[in-house]
Parts: sequence; structure tokens; C-alpha cells
Amino acid sequence: MTEFWLISAPGEKTCQQTWDKLMAATTRTNNLSTNHKFSIPDLKVGTLDVLVGLSDELAKLDSFVESVVKKVAQYMADVLEDSRDKVQENLLANGVDLVTYITRFQWDMAKYPIKQSLKNISEIISKQVSQIDNDLKARASAYNNLKGNLQNLERKNAGSLLTRSLADIVKKEDFVLDSEYLITMLVVVPKINYPDWQKTYETLAEMVVPRSSNLLFEDSDSGLFSVTLFRKAIDDFKHKARENKFTVRDFQYNEEEMKADKEEMTRLSTDKKKQFGPLVRWLKVNFSEAFIAWIHIKALRVFVESVLRYGLPVNFQAMLLQPSKKTMKKLREVLNDLYKHLDSSAAAIIDSAMDIPGLNLSQQEYYPYVYYKIDCNLLEFKV
Repeated sequence: MTEFWLISAPGEKTCQQTWDKLMAATTRTNNLSTNHKFSIPDLKVGTLDVLVGLSDELAKLDSFVESVVKKVAQYMADVLEDSRDKVQENLLANGVDLVTYITRFQWDMAKYPIKQSLKNISEIISKQVSQIDNDLKARASAYNNLKGNLQNLERKNAGSLLTRSLADIVKKEDFVLDSEYLITMLVVVPKINYPDWQKTYETLAEMVVPRSSNLLFEDSDSGLFSVTLFRKAIDDFKHKARENKFTVRDFQYNEEEMKADKEEMTRLSTDKKKQFGPLVRWLKVNFSEAFIAWIHIKALRVFVESVLRYGLPVNFQAMLLQPSKKTMKKLREVLNDLYKHLDSSAAAIIDSAMDIPGLNLSQQEYYPYVYYKIDCNLLEFKV
């Protein structure tokens, strides 16, 4: 399970007692969750009005930063072409895996100085993550264009003989070039029609050069034949060929154009390789930055909400719980019993919700204790 519950409860005589109580209720006898203390420094409280306003702003900022974290992670998966193991080993925070970072969370004093007001800290995070979001859009757009152009060229060089580029199949010596009267045409013939082609190609139009047809290339279904004829017979030949299920490809041998196409493909391929390394590095660094910012927002939200709910002086214990899927329901009940004295109206809502089928509180989860979910499963792999 990569889901964590970040909760807080008021300090009893000491915060350690609050922690011991939680541990006794959730791990001693029933092993409902793995728990860690979540350390939040002494932040500047400010006024009640500011805290109330900040509570709403932080909720919006939380959603925005989470969306950027997921975007960076998903784009990393796209760039690494969905190699799941490769992606996971690149999604780190401060050089460690996400679970380790969260469970050993330490406030970054250098990035987010605690002498600043809470509002300033949230603005620093907002600015930083907005910049990452904008940079990601620009970098992704440039790389996707490059990748798209390369894929289009690669697509041209693959597929059936009816549609694919013929430039890398034919050679100069396959054609009669620089003739005022003669032209070499390329015709796609289904394999089952080879005998018909050999029997009829010389008579499909007047002025076809006898014995001028050669098989140049085959794929699983068809063959590419060359045939030389007089220019004035082109239209007649195309028409008759179509009637006989032979497809004339519009192709003129042009060395300059073919060379330019090849060079373009090499250039795009080289550019893609050149951009790949720096892009993956940028994604790694900025995923880490965005994820760290996100967890600091969770810490800010716990702090603000705890002060608003439990009052001053600041006295609460923040705790990180990692439940397993099987124990979630039971853990909720245990936490509700443990903390229902903090807010009787919340306990009443939860009790009634359990009795009313179809009442879904998940949109606006409210419990007698401060609660925020952190889900580290950030990727949706395309199966």
C-alpha cells in the first residue's frame, strides 16, 4: 500500500502521551497500521483571520501541486516509454524513494524558512511549482513535436508497399533516367497475381518496353515491380493496370529529395537522443522538487488545521499512518473511538453516515481529528 494517512491530535499532558495512545490503539494488539511521528517545526501562527483564509488557499494549492507532481511523473513514464521499473527508480525525493522521504520527513529550513509567515511560505511553494508546471509544458511540447515528426517519418518507411516510402528500397540503376521519351514506373502486384503480371504487363498499353519488368522488393503480401514504357502511354497504362488489380505508385527518382529525407530522419533521431538525457534529468530533479513541495503543503495544512481546531498555545502531535487495504475500515473505527471526544458533531456525522446507505462523505472527508491523505501511487500505466 502506498497510501498514508497524515493525522493530528492534541497533546495530552505531553505530545508523547498522544503518540503512545495512538500506538497502543493501532499496533499493540491488532496491527492496523505502521505509524511514524511526523515532525512539523514551530511555524509562525499569525492571526485567526489569516489562518481561516489560508486554510482554503492551502486546500487549492494542495490540489494544484498534486496535479503537477502527477503530470511530471506521468510524463517521465511517457518519455521512458512506460518501462515501469525504470520510471519508479527515477521517481525519488531528495535522492530517496517516496515512502522513505515521507516517513522520515524533515522540514527544509533552507527552502522554506520558518521565520517567514505561513502565507509567505505558501506563496514560495506556489511560485516554485507554477514555474515547474510552465517549464514542463514548454519542454514536453518541444520533445513531443520532435518525437511526432520522427514517428511520422518512421511510419513512412514501414507498412505495406501500397503506402510506404520507396526511397530506401529502390536504386538508381533500377530506372531509366534523363530520357525524353522513356520512363520507368513502379507497380505493386499482389503475390497471387505474379503470373498474371508476367503474362500481361507488356500488353497493358502500347509502347511498353518488352522484358523491362524486374522484381525489386517483396513484403509478405506483394512485390514491387519496375516497368519501362514511353511517356505518352502513362495514362493508358495506369488505367489498365488498375483494372487488373495492379497498383501504380506515383514515384519519381530524385536523389536530392531522397538524400534530404534520409538526412532529416538522421537529424531528428540524433536530436531526440540528445534531448532525451537532459529531459530525463530535468524530470527527475523537478519531480523531486514538486513532491517535496507537496509534502510541505501537507505539513502546513496539518499545522493550520490543528491550530484552528485545537486552539492555542500550539500543542498537537502529527502522526503518519500507513494502513493496509484490509485494515482501513477497522482503523477508521478505532481512530473514531479514540478521538470522538474532540468533536461530537463529527462523530455524529460519521455514525449516521454508517447507518445511511448511499451517503458518500468521501468528497468532503471530515473526522474528529485532523486528517489528510497522501497517495504515493502517482502513475497510471497504460496497459
